[in-house]
Amino acid sequence: MKVLTNDLLPVYETDQGERIVDGRELHEFLKVGRDFTSWIKNRIEKYGFVEGDDFALTLTKTGERQNVIQHDYILKLDTAKELCMVENNAKGREARRYFIEVEKRFKSAYVPSYMIDDPVKRAQQWIEEQRAKQEVETKALMLEQRVAEYEPKISYLDQILKSKGTVTITQIAKDYGMSGKALNEILHEERVQFKQNKQWLLYRDYHDKGYTKSETIDITRSNGDPDVTMNTRWTQKGRLFIHDLLKKRGVFALMDRENESRLA
Repeated sequence: MKVLTNDLLPVYETDQGERIVDGRELHEFLKVGRDFTSWIKNRIEKYGFVEGDDFALTLTKTGERQNVIQHDYILKLDTAKELCMVENNAKGREARRYFIEVEKRFKSAYVPSYMIDDPVKRAQQWIEEQRAKQEVETKALMLEQRVAEYEPKISYLDQILKSKGTVTITQIAKDYGMSGKALNEILHEERVQFKQNKQWLLYRDYHDKGYTKSETIDITRSNGDPDVTMNTRWTQKGRLFIHDLLKKRGVFALMDRENESRLA
């Protein structure tokens, strides 16, 4: 690896011809005001940078006894430019303009293979061009797949906010992988509802919040006589209330758990 330029910030070039930036050196230049580790981890998580695609993580033993592991992040030039942009300050804009100028400078020095007279050098350049082309195509396919994977994913909260109408407690309970009976008991423990004449009713603190609607259902008794019974259904507002209540108890919807496991 060699130093390509060091006018403002060191830009390095790997043996494969890829331009990279040391994350710690960029952090120092940007004068972020946060420690490096917290800053870089936050940026990676917030903006979805992928190890191997956007950066490489290296571990180095440091300290007098070589017992401290230092995490260093080697950033691709495009990643470094994006980090500068999201800082949204003068130092970030300065560094980004510098990186763009570096790219322009070295692109102008590029000579395509078909213009090289020496057959060996021409062949070497052609191989590099094909490698770069394949890398771009591979990255484009990976990006397309990532978009396809993440675009349809919505959180359980999003689903609630998009839904209309009322649902039964059993329907809500299934979203959390439990039975309606279990969820009713939780709501009872939380002093949200009580049972009267086989119907769950809300306590006074909740019954005027618009969380439920009572539904009259026509039934036929075992002796053949017609009758009616009352059934409590939950509105989407009530469903959101249950969502927040269960979240406080550490109970999360299956949809959110699956999304978390895919992102882990």
